[in-house]
Amino acid sequence: MADIQPLRALHYDPAVAGPLADVVAPPYDVIDPRQRAGLIARSPFNVVAIDLPEGEPDPYANAAEQLEAWQLQGVLARDREPALWAHTQDYTGPDGRTRTRRGFFCRVRIEGYGPGRVRPHERTHPGPKEDRLKLTRATRTNISPIFSLYSDPRQAAWAALEPATAEAPWGEVTDGDGTVHRVWRVTDPGAIAAVQAATSDVELLIADGHHRYETMNAYAEEVGGEGEHNYILMCLVALQDPGLTVFPTHRLVRGMDDSRREQLARVLERDFDVREVGEDELEPPPGRGPLELGYVDVQRTLRLTLKDQSIADAALADHSEAYRELDTGVLEALVLKGALGLSDDDISHFNGLFYARDTAEAIAMVRDGSYEAAFVMRPTPVEQVQEVAAAGENMPPKSTFFYPKLLTGLLFSPLS
Repeated sequence: MADIQPLRALHYDPAVAGPLADVVAPPYDVIDPRQRAGLIARSPFNVVAIDLPEGEPDPYANAAEQLEAWQLQGVLARDREPALWAHTQDYTGPDGRTRTRRGFFCRVRIEGYGPGRVRPHERTHPGPKEDRLKLTRATRTNISPIFSLYSDPRQAAWAALEPATAEAPWGEVTDGDGTVHRVWRVTDPGAIAAVQAATSDVELLIADGHHRYETMNAYAEEVGGEGEHNYILMCLVALQDPGLTVFPTHRLVRGMDDSRREQLARVLERDFDVREVGEDELEPPPGRGPLELGYVDVQRTLRLTLKDQSIADAALADHSEAYRELDTGVLEALVLKGALGLSDDDISHFNGLFYARDTAEAIAMVRDGSYEAAFVMRPTPVEQVQEVAAAGENMPPKSTFFYPKLLTGLLFSPLS
């Protein structure tokens, strides 16, 4: 069962740091060097200075020094009183619809993966975990939150927090995608107790932040004993929240020689019903059932539909029923590994495989020669994410795109 606690948050003091919009940032793993430079130009106190540290001889030591200096200067201040933080995000999704996602920031006791505790839903890569562990050792701070899901059919936790949102928020930021992020500090003991009661027996499903959770688990074991290092900063959103959405991440491939092209053509002819479509018909409609996806190369745009679910069942016979119906899992087995010969190591290290979250972007990257082909996916339904996780299995990387992302820099959680 999840152990959910309020936190004495460390956060920016706008009176010293300047507007919150100038110091927050997107998650570290979507920021390239040009974007990082732009964020630092916006404010020398931007969180990327510590979340994506630079400088010789040790960028992680530089991040720790910067973090300490900001606290001494009053740029960052720590609350005296523990609190939960209600959080809303008003956004327009890639589908053009406007929604509001509601959740709350808290501390969660770190536990190993397992039923009734915390479950992952995707495979992870080794590189990012090593980087985040070095940063955590140096700063002894949770700099960015994990995004996790929990079941609350009656929305009891949000009902306890919602009265606080009638007041002006503690902070409000509109990001580059137009998403409006708001946070409210909630210190009322009754509200905190009601949230803890509503979440006392929940299982948490990590939506985004697997690398950081596994990093913090390793760090907690490394430090040992009891203390703040046994808790991790999370934003929790109910699975039943009407603003919770999942969008697809499309697959791009390159490095196909004549042999791989021939093998791909054989597999598509053998396993799929194939029909030519226009670019405006490339995106398959949302849903479950036998795999359906779009395909584009320099010559063709196609709609591919698996001829029969039994094909996927045979290819994934050692997996659960939920996994055998998973679009990304079936594509990986039949096409990426089966036809193109990619290994788990290739997939983990982006060797011949890349991703795009926008159909137009995927098409453009094929048309300009950056990649040789793209597979345009359906979104994975939230209930299917739950089913695969409940079966004790992890999806292929980038099987889900929970939109919008959380900002980094709204809150920090010290670990000592």
